[in-house]
Amino acid sequence: MNRYSASQVYLLMKFMTALAGSTIFTTYSVYYVAKLGFNPLQLMLIGTVLELTVLVFEGITGVVADTYSRRVSVILGMFILGGGFTLEGSAVWLAGGTSPFSAYALVLGAQLLFGLGGTFISGADTAWIVDEVGEEEAGSLFMRSKRLSLAASLLGIGISVGLSMLMPNLPYLAGGAIYFAAGLYLLRCMRETKFQPRSREPQASPFRAMRNTWLEGAAVVRRSPLLITMVFVTLLGGASSEGYDRLWQVHLINGIGFPDLPLSMAVWFGLINAASTLLGLIAVHFAERRIDMGDERKLNVVMLLLMAVRIAFIAVLALTPSFGIAVSAVFIIGMAASVAEPVYASWLNRNLESGSRATVLSMVSQSDALGQTTGGPVVGWIGSRFSIRASLLASSILLLPLLAVFGRGTRRPVESKLIMQYKVDE
Repeated sequence: MNRYSASQVYLLMKFMTALAGSTIFTTYSVYYVAKLGFNPLQLMLIGTVLELTVLVFEGITGVVADTYSRRVSVILGMFILGGGFTLEGSAVWLAGGTSPFSAYALVLGAQLLFGLGGTFISGADTAWIVDEVGEEEAGSLFMRSKRLSLAASLLGIGISVGLSMLMPNLPYLAGGAIYFAAGLYLLRCMRETKFQPRSREPQASPFRAMRNTWLEGAAVVRRSPLLITMVFVTLLGGASSEGYDRLWQVHLINGIGFPDLPLSMAVWFGLINAASTLLGLIAVHFAERRIDMGDERKLNVVMLLLMAVRIAFIAVLALTPSFGIAVSAVFIIGMAASVAEPVYASWLNRNLESGSRATVLSMVSQSDALGQTTGGPVVGWIGSRFSIRASLLASSILLLPLLAVFGRGTRRPVESKLIMQYKVDE
């Protein structure tokens, strides 16, 4: 068991979770729209339930990770995700006969597990690997993991299309099984050698210890103008992404339509996602060679450019009647997202103190969940009241203030190390 390095375990964990996610979500709209018949508002409410769960539990689970163990938090999250996706894939069967639950109610219940499991992993996995390998090595590792994740996504696309053509719910069941397998693998191979649990009084209760950890994380965010800015960024970004992520496939199905070719919807989405993933791999490879992950000013410039690309091409997708232009916009948005993820993770983790890293990362994720929870239903209502095109356009408009935020960041001097050890008075 000791032959597995932390980097190897992290990379394989990312490979497995990317494989599971791609297997599940490549053809999810076929299951939701074609099989279960959900409308745009129902789709957005599914996302709202998920994000409300994240909003409630993200801070709690981040504190658990910082107070007790990142390893335990990640492994627990894997098993909960496996259960959630298995339930979601089984909804079409469990809702039949004399069951008192509709398929929609079961899917909403599965979203609760999805959100809870995700919060146990969110922040804890990144905090664990940054502590194990160090901040200087983490940036390049994030890029490598992104490339490996995209490769896993290609494999998952093929699996998803093949299973969806048999039964639309099978990708969910397969994805749940992969999460269970990932949990078992981490249970055996994941080691936590650098993490120091938060010191606490022998008489202190677990709840008081977690409260103190949360207070320290909140103080870290409050004392850093840059982190406060990023909370604002993720708030608006979450509101926008909920609309785009939930509706772009539905827009292609109902708003634009597919070319008159003998291909099923599952095959079309498989081809689109495969091409998008390949382009993402190319973009990440290019970025890995050209971007200095240790230069915070350059990272700000890169994030500004990527945000501008995202805004422009979500608007193109919303406005164009052409299938070819719409798919091209999806490709470019996907490339921008592939590069933005490791750049953002590297920038953020360079500005965090180890003892409260998971807690602060969870707080940032909470702001994303808050944005999706508050903005998602509004974007969904726009789609039901007017059109999905209007929803996508609203998603683009929500991101416009972030251009000013990143633009300002490229002009001011780069801050020195922002986060200092902060002692919270009990």
